[in-house]
Amino acid sequence: MPDREPPSAPSLFHAQPPGPERLTVAADVFRMLSDPTRLCLLWTLAQGEADVGQLTEASGASRTAVSQHLAKLRLAGLVEARRESRHSIYRMRDGHLRRLVLEALNHADHVVTGEPPHE
Repeated sequence: MPDREPPSAPSLFHAQPPGPERLTVAADVFRMLSDPTRLCLLWTLAQGEADVGQLTEASGASRTAVSQHLAKLRLAGLVEARRESRHSIYRMRDGHLRRLVLEALNHADHVVTGEPPHE
């Protein structure tokens, strides 16, 4: 039986434990976030849309590496692109991913600075 709720069900709270399908999807997202360059690209996109040049500058990675990471992120459904003249403009697909990236980096701030954890 698929691990799906009706489209009208709110997704902010799930009273039932997650099923295998949700766990697999969530693990796949974390796998995509596990690379520092991809995480940097997603952090940059959390600030707003950007093209490959801006993402290359922000990440410090080569243009080729950035393009390869963006292809993986697009394939995973985490970012989408639109054409604007001769440029591809990238953006995050949704706010859940944006919040996840920002929270991961907030957690890292606490670990790096030694600031105590909080709720």
